Amino acid sequence: METAVKTTWKIDTAHSEIAFKVKHMMISTVTGYFEDYNAEVNTTKEDFSDAEFSFTAQTASINTKNADRDAHLKSDDFFNTKTYPEMKFTSTSFDGTTLVGDLTIRDVTKKISLEVDFNGVVVDPYGQTKAGFEISGELNRKDFNLTWSAVTEAGKIVVSDKVKLQLNLQFIKS
Repeated sequence: METAVKTTWKIDTAHSEIAFKVKHMMISTVTGYFEDYNAEVNTTKEDFSDAEFSFTAQTASINTKNADRDAHLKSDDFFNTKTYPEMKFTSTSFDGTTLVGDLTIRDVTKKISLEVDFNGVVVDPYGQTKAGFEISGELNRKDFNLTWSAVTEAGKIVVSDKVKLQLNLQFIKS
């Protein structure tokens, strides 16, 4: 019997982005990114149906295009980047469309489920084999001790508890 060969795929950060969206004052949406991250996929199947995903992001690399807001997000009100410099995700299952795994933010690890569009595999003009994924989902930030909250004079919540995730990822076969 032939043993399946594991293939490792490394993140292509030049062609990937890690984004999140949060309602602000319940009337608009703010988008943010993590600029410093790493990810890897291990698989033995060409369709990635047995893929194992792992991901880390440096919390201090958060970028919402507003320095004051970024400083607040790095504080203990949210990520506390000095004490918790990294957030991590490790998959526990993947069926080709749903990715389930353990997400750790601060000192809390929770199971989350993400929807995956596998966009296929191609060989680029430089001979590198690449695979593309679009991954989305949402989580409640308070589940991860990101509990800061405020209310406006009119009674509007300043920051929604619900955070939408959007990861556009390209991996290079190594």
